[in-house]
This record gives sequence, C-alpha cells and structure tokens, in this order.
Amino acid sequence: MAQDRMASVPPLPGQSMARVAESNSSGASWPAIFAGAAASAALSLILVILGFGLGLSAISPWSDSGASGTTIGISSAIWLAVQQILAAGLGGYLAGRLRVRWTDVDRDEVYFRDTAHGMLSWAIATLVTAAFLGSALTGIVSGGAQAVGGVASSSVSLAQGALAGSDSEQGGSQMGGQLTYFVDELFRGEQSAPPQDVGQQRTEATTIFLRSLRNGELSAEDRAWVSRMVAQNTGLDPQAAEKRVQDVYTKTDQAITELKTSAQEAADTARKAAAASALWMFVALLSGAFFASLAAIYGGRQRDVSTLTTSTR
Repeated sequence: MAQDRMASVPPLPGQSMARVAESNSSGASWPAIFAGAAASAALSLILVILGFGLGLSAISPWSDSGASGTTIGISSAIWLAVQQILAAGLGGYLAGRLRVRWTDVDRDEVYFRDTAHGMLSWAIATLVTAAFLGSALTGIVSGGAQAVGGVASSSVSLAQGALAGSDSEQGGSQMGGQLTYFVDELFRGEQSAPPQDVGQQRTEATTIFLRSLRNGELSAEDRAWVSRMVAQNTGLDPQAAEKRVQDVYTKTDQAITELKTSAQEAADTARKAAAASALWMFVALLSGAFFASLAAIYGGRQRDVSTLTTSTR
C-alpha cells in the first residue's frame, strides 16, 4: 500500500521519481542501527569481563604484593574509556556501513544522518548494557551517596550506639566493648578478685559514663559519686580514686572521638572514589558517543565509495 501511495504522488517540476521515493522514506536505517548496537553491546560485555579478569589478577590480599589501590583506580578508568571507544566505534562503523544508500541527498544531510546512525547505535547499546549490568552501575553511581549517608552517619551512630548501651550495631558493639574495659579499669584493686557486690556498682558507673559521654561532660557530682565507689572497692584514697575516674573518662572520650574521626575519613574516601568513578564514567560514555558518530560517518563513506565503484564496473 505504501508503494502504491508513493507511485500515485506525481513528481514536482524538475524532481525525479527517485527523489520522491527518498522524501517518502525514513532517513534512519533501523536494521543497520540495531545491528551496530548489538555488536557494540556484545563487544562491551566482552571487554568488561576482560577488565574484571585483569583487575582481579592484579589485586592481592597481601600488603606487599599486587597493584596499589591508586593504580587499580587509574587503570580501571582508562580501561573503561578504552572499552567505550572500541565498542562504540565498532557499533557506529557497522551502523554506517550497513545502512541503505541514500540517493539524491546532499552531502551535509548524509553526514548528519550518518552521525545520527552512530549516535542511535551507541544509545541503544548503552541502554542494553545498562540493563544487563544495572546492579553494577547502580552500585557505582549510588556508592558515594550510600557511603556518605551511611558511613558518615556511623560517626554519630558509633557513639550513639555505645552511649545507648546497645550491642546490636557494629559501632555500638565495638565501642561498648571498649567502654566495658574502661569501666572495669575503674574497679581494679590490689586484691586478686573484686568484691562480690561490685557488679551493681560497675553497672551504675557504666550508666553514669554513658550519660556523661552523651552530654559531653562528667559533672562534679557524678565524678564524686563514682570516685567514692572506686575508692570503696579498690582501697584507693579519695584523691587517687578521683584522678583515676577522670583519667578513665578522658580515655573513653578519646576512644569515641577516634572512632568518629575514622568513620568520617572512611566516608570522605568513599565519597571521593564514587565521585571519581561517576566522572570517569561520564567521560567514557561521552567519548563512546563521539567515536560512534565518527565511525558511522567513516563507515557510511566507505559504503558509498564501494557502491559507486561496483556500479561503474
């Protein structure tokens, strides 16, 4: 039916039937575009698997062997760019080389259509690759946000988990174990074993420390009360017991500060790594789009030259 309608359209003055047919046909050769996209996606998958293999072979759990983290990061970024250039270039070249030949079309229009063919093949291949590697791409893109939102907040949850006396969280368990050690240090006396009733006092001292650490200060009243319990169970004089309480409280506060600092440093490192990964992925995809379009122009030109050479023989 489409051919009958095309045949019924009379040509304008000075216009050939070939130009009429060209004006009624699509400027996109979708079979060529999908063929290029399929080849690009397949090559991209192969290169990604090869990159994983090379990366795993360069990584070692031993600190004195294998490539460093910086080397692995730079190599991964370079490989991602190379993978995009090769895969997108192949897809664009095939999309341009396999397209139908356009007759009576200006050269500028031919260049535009070839560029569009390369861009479309790259876009389809990228969407297909993202669909198959969606979890990996999502992990890379959202890794920074999760790290900053989760790891950075752990700098607070470390202290909060410990100060709440909860061992359910990893940070709370770690800090809770240190706090127990510090409180035990309060009641170390000359005797080989603590008195039998020291358990209740240790619990009370722990509660006082938790509240004081949460508030950021050990009040004079709490210090005096804990010092009295320490002196009673260790045989220390009041001045020595008070000094021990203050020293142990200071060490506990320093331990929490160190945990918060290490968590913040880990969050900042994860944020920088995620940001660098996202930026390099953007550069690689942009390079792939450019080389796909460029290769499509070259492939289309090669096809037109080959077709003209064959027709003149």
